[in-house]
Amino acid sequence: MTERLTGHTLLIGLMAYPIRHSMSPTMHNEAFAKLGLDYAYLAFEVENEQLKDAVQAIRALGLRGSNVSMPNKQEIIQYLDEVSPEAQLIGAVNTVTNKDAKGHLVGYNTDGIGAMEALKDEGVEVKDAIITLTGAGGAGTAVAVQAAFDGAKEIRIFNINDGVFENAKETAKKINEHTACVATATDLSDQEAFKKSIAESSIYIDATGAGMKPLEDVSLIEDPSMIRSDLVVFDVVYSPRETKLLKFAKEQGAKKAINGLGMMLYQGAAAFKLFTDEDMPVSYIKELLFNEE
Repeated sequence: MTERLTGHTLLIGLMAYPIRHSMSPTMHNEAFAKLGLDYAYLAFEVENEQLKDAVQAIRALGLRGSNVSMPNKQEIIQYLDEVSPEAQLIGAVNTVTNKDAKGHLVGYNTDGIGAMEALKDEGVEVKDAIITLTGAGGAGTAVAVQAAFDGAKEIRIFNINDGVFENAKETAKKINEHTACVATATDLSDQEAFKKSIAESSIYIDATGAGMKPLEDVSLIEDPSMIRSDLVVFDVVYSPRETKLLKFAKEQGAKKAINGLGMMLYQGAAAFKLFTDEDMPVSYIKELLFNEE
């Protein structure tokens, strides 16, 4: 990679904490190299306390932009000059571009786009679908909003009645006000409502941390009767590649059992396009990074 760097190399960042585990730098830098683009992508461990200065550094140093992950996705909005419609509705930003390198910073959210593209890649259509979604944090909100934009008939959001549950209700309200989709928010402790919703849905999306460390042994579905041969199960977790939920869904004969690798890839591809105005070589990156077992 060093031989590609020049005095004209444009820098793109990734600001989050912790972040050293991320696959994004490898994904973007391999794509730059494949296309012969004079960019470099680096990860910076930035928390809320350093975020204001870090955003100012994008302007001062002329970075092309930056991806943003937890815990900064909501906090960063106040420091930006402009926020895209989907990011406004979601209330979180994961991609920032420095327009014309002149310090005008625009925030976007590509997480939901990534999820929808991942489903499309698997031949799953969200238009006119009834979707049951667990999780109302950043990922869940992005998925719900983008699914509504993409024509889902109903989105039924389930979350435990904690601090995030208010966000579930607010997200449902925004979707109902700004799209033709019908959205509801329900306490996950109402298991009868949860089971009924899945029985009426063609797609179930888990956007919680269940199945990921330290919750590897957790699945929100353990009743075999909830998994049908025409049900698509999508877990946004990509490490491990097969969560307890996905393993169970496969064993019970679900139509599809999809992990979060595709969402990771396609949210990155959408950000790549915003940064470079070029299409990420998705097939190449998928083969290079995501097909290893």
